[in-house]
Amino acid sequence: GCGPSRGPAMDLFGDLRRMNKRQLYYQVLNFAMIVSSALMIWKGLIVITGSESPIVVVLSGSMEPAFHRGDLLFLTNFHDDPIRAGEIVVFKVEGRDIPIVHRVIKIHEKENGNIKFLTKGDNNEVDDRGLYKEGQNWLEKKDVVGRARGFLPYVGMVTIIMNDYPKFKYALLAVMGAYVLLKRES
Repeated sequence: GCGPSRGPAMDLFGDLRRMNKRQLYYQVLNFAMIVSSALMIWKGLIVITGSESPIVVVLSGSMEPAFHRGDLLFLTNFHDDPIRAGEIVVFKVEGRDIPIVHRVIKIHEKENGNIKFLTKGDNNEVDDRGLYKEGQNWLEKKDVVGRARGFLPYVGMVTIIMNDYPKFKYALLAVMGAYVLLKRES
């Protein structure tokens, strides 16, 4: 017929109405299982690695060519391991939300065994003293979130795109939500 064409949104709601409650319930449950599994894996990684964020995404180019924006780093943070010069650490600075991934360039050990150290991005001209909080010249172990143990190149690009373009994040979530709801059980 030549009636008014229904938009894709109308079709979607028709589909959802036709899908019985049990299927919907099943899909919601399914989705909840996926989310809780992911959270459990994350918590498990925190316990195993000793790091509060076992996986981080490199957000800046300050460590090129060792790491590029979007590389996914796996961290561990065992307190017994001595920190060595040349190691790549992820540290947090007071007043900054995002941890920084840089290399340890100098270590200063005190008599009581406490270690202080200085970091620098491989690609930066100067060391990180300008990034530390005012009056802080060295980092201590308590500032370290973890130490890089391995990485996957560019996997974290999705995170960067989501940070740079918030609309993309909502589009992605919408697509995933629609996929979960409309995936028919074959």
